[in-house]
Parts: sequence; structure tokens; C-alpha cells
Amino acid sequence: MDDLVSALQAAAQSTSILEAIAVIFAVVYLALAIQRNIWCWAAAISTSLYLVIFIDVKLYAESMLQVFYLGMAGYGFLRWRAVQLEALAPVIRWSYRNHAIAIVAIALGTALLGTALTLTDAAWPLVDAFTTTASLFATWMVAQRVLENWLYWLIIDAISIALFIDRGLYFTALLFGLYIVMIAFGWRSWLAAYRANSSA
Repeated sequence: MDDLVSALQAAAQSTSILEAIAVIFAVVYLALAIQRNIWCWAAAISTSLYLVIFIDVKLYAESMLQVFYLGMAGYGFLRWRAVQLEALAPVIRWSYRNHAIAIVAIALGTALLGTALTLTDAAWPLVDAFTTTASLFATWMVAQRVLENWLYWLIIDAISIALFIDRGLYFTALLFGLYIVMIAFGWRSWLAAYRANSSA
């Protein structure tokens, strides 16, 4: 038990204030996204903080992903607002064909980006490329309110935990562990909304 406490204290001491703030905003984002609240996109400010953090630990694809997230925050806000009342925006499901296309695109994107990252001093180039490429698709799915986005995030977040631990981003690894727990709530909430909309 003392070893665990010591490890947690060491992790807390090595965590920057910037990472702690980014984690707080990221938790707020996900909590609001689970509720399908349009203001989740404003909480995506965490992405600008993570842009700096990931460059510092040589996760270059993850840092590029943060630029995409900033753009998607604006797009998501406008898309959800266009429905007028965010509680009435429908949750949809993708066909198997759409998922197959996404999986092939993620594999190709991972191969291309991973190859490019091996030419740099990037840490874990193929894993970084996979989590980044898959996150692009999953974020698009959130903006479109595709139910299955939660399943994509489950895989992405589980892999990301190992990546962040390796880079010494312990609070971010804990955040992604929390994300995995919150995914169950997100899935349940969005599934209920999908079923309610389908039966209406």
C-alpha cells in the first residue's frame, strides 16, 4: 500500500499544472458530451493545452490531433446548434458498411502516418498514429451523434493509457481510465436517446 501511495505522490509531483488543467477541462467535456449538451464543445479548450503537452513528450501525431479537435469543437458546436434544441438532436447508428469503410481508412491512415512518424524521434510512432487516426473518425462520429462512437473510444482510450504512462503523463492516463468508465454511461445515455427517437 505504501508503494502505491508513493507512486501516486511521485506522479502528482511530476504532473504539470498545464496537464492538470487540461485534464479538468477534458472531464467536463466528456461529462457534457454524455448528456448531449452543446456546451461540451466549449470545454474542448483542453485540446489547445494538450497540443503543447504532447509536443513536449514527443507524441507528434497526438499533438496534430489536438489541432483537428479545435476545428471539430467549432464544427460540433455549429452542427448541434443547428438542431436548435440539443436535447432533440437525434442519435443515429452507422451501417456495417460505414464501419467497414472507417476501419479500412483507420488502418490505411495508421500505416501512412506511422511510417512518416518513424522518420522522426516520435515516441511509439505506430501506436501514436493509430490512436490519432482512429480519434479523427471517432470525433467525427461524436459531431454526427453516431451511437457507436463510444465503442471506438473504448478501444482508443484503452490503448492510449499505455502510451501516456510510458511518456510520464500519469494524470492523463488516469483521465483516460476515467474515460473508459464514463464510456459505459455515454453508451447507455445515447442508446436510450436512440431508442426513444426510433420509437417516436
